[in-house]
Amino acid sequence: MAKGKSTFFCQSCGYESAKWLGKCPSCGSWNTFAEEIVAKVEGDKTDWRQDGGKARKSRPKTLQEVETTEDIRIATGDEELDRVLGGGIVPGSLVLIGGEPGIGKSTLMLQVGLHLQSQRVLYVSGEESEQQIKMRAQRIGRDGSQFYILTETNTKSIFAAVETLDPDVLIIDSIQTLYSAQLDSAAGSIGQVRQCAAELMKFGKETNTPVFLIGHITKDGMLAGPKVLEHMVDTVLQFEGDRHLAYRILRTTKNRFGSTSEIGIYEMLGTGLREVSNPSEILISQKEGKLSGATIGATIEGNRPLLIEIQSLVSPASYGTPQRTPTGFDQKRLNMLLAVLEKRCGFRMGTQDVFLNMAGGIKVEDPAIDLAVCISIVSSMEEIPVSDKVCFAAEVGLGGELRAVNKIEQRISEAEKLGFEEIYISKFNQKGLDVKRSKLVVKPFARLADVFSDLFG
Repeated sequence: MAKGKSTFFCQSCGYESAKWLGKCPSCGSWNTFAEEIVAKVEGDKTDWRQDGGKARKSRPKTLQEVETTEDIRIATGDEELDRVLGGGIVPGSLVLIGGEPGIGKSTLMLQVGLHLQSQRVLYVSGEESEQQIKMRAQRIGRDGSQFYILTETNTKSIFAAVETLDPDVLIIDSIQTLYSAQLDSAAGSIGQVRQCAAELMKFGKETNTPVFLIGHITKDGMLAGPKVLEHMVDTVLQFEGDRHLAYRILRTTKNRFGSTSEIGIYEMLGTGLREVSNPSEILISQKEGKLSGATIGATIEGNRPLLIEIQSLVSPASYGTPQRTPTGFDQKRLNMLLAVLEKRCGFRMGTQDVFLNMAGGIKVEDPAIDLAVCISIVSSMEEIPVSDKVCFAAEVGLGGELRAVNKIEQRISEAEKLGFEEIYISKFNQKGLDVKRSKLVVKPFARLADVFSDLFG
């Protein structure tokens, strides 16, 4: 009989201690230790086989002895997900997808499973019944002949079904609902999440089967469970968006097989998630007439150029202390740009409330939209509309200079494709740039003040 013992785990990073500690020695968090009952079991606790399996014998090899194979990926039929994963699903990979409740994680994975017509997919749900999954599949409008459903939370029962079915792809919804008989703690605890993930990782690597894990997030927006969970998996995807808006963004935060700067954009419909192949059209709002404070910035997410609308509202501060409220933009960078406008260009920003919004609910970290933000703020402050046929792509320095940005050719090409007539860029981006092939009028400037003079007169 297994002998139980009490162990304390840090809820932030999963650090294990024999006694309660006020401060975690690993991550430095305070009051995060919780007591869990664990059991010691003889043998390998992470072995997914029902009979315990046989120990594999391995020996050290030199790099020359290691045989390499071509990187064969499984196409999901979802171009947005394939782009985020780096070109498709890598056999034997462990992918963790996190997001807020109701954002569409289960719908996305159900669609992916139903799209894989040539692959045998096992969808394990610990949160919904078979009838609920069937209803969602009917709403999506697909019927997969190779799609199998299992409503189970015990890893022993799951692996028994896996050995019988031998699936090509395994989807777990969600990792927090699973529990292993190797531990006495409750499902969703630090120990259980780590143990179940370890068993699934060993299964995926030994059988070369890709495994998708759906994970919950905390109120701080971090993935629930131990931090070691993110280190164990090969890819971490974050499903973002406002439940009150139609658009969702699938963002990579870790990827061992591709870029970590790619994003996929979806639109939530009654029939499921629709891929948005041209996101620039949805990020530029449809409006009637010219409005002050609205400009278009050319940004890059991974290898994808995007044109997004920046909206600003500047009004006199009523209560003495001016407000600085950005949505989808960094607060500190906004304060820096306002200081540059006041110091280098002479605008009195210290007495103004400034509200900044990235249209479409997207979060932008690319410094290339600095110029568009500055123009938007001044346009709202002076009540001068900016033409909707003009876009901007330049970084603003502390001296009020316009700095060069990367991939300027892709930004210009995207602007031309969407019907823009002019684009303002940094003078230092002209090196190696052939503007004769483009119908777009490219206006290079060295200083922010010169752009204001040309644009507003």
